[in-house]
Amino acid sequence: QVQLVESGGGLVQAGGSLRLSCAASGIFSIKAMGWYRQAPGKQRELVAAITSGGSTNYADSVKGRFTISRDNAKNTVYLQMNSLKPEDTAVYYCKGDTDYMGYWGQGTQVTVSS
Repeated sequence: QVQLVESGGGLVQAGGSLRLSCAASGIFSIKAMGWYRQAPGKQRELVAAITSGGSTNYADSVKGRFTISRDNAKNTVYLQMNSLKPEDTAVYYCKGDTDYMGYWGQGTQVTVSS
């Protein structure tokens, strides 16, 4: 059974930090893993992604504040979020891509208060 399970969301004040984790199971040969977010009334957007080789890319809005990393042996991806802003408030989703399919987690809420 394929599962991506996110954890680490919550409520934090502006300027604070959170670390999200996403553990994938039941999936073999994951290539890219990434974090997306969706705020109320907005489309889901890419936050950060990382390949199995460690190449990364970030949305302009989070560059310099967020860091994505992964542990290939554990099929786990992390998102360290620093200097959080109220506009970072959203449901954050993890995604894992194989050569054939993309798999989504259930999402974790991140709320940043001003």
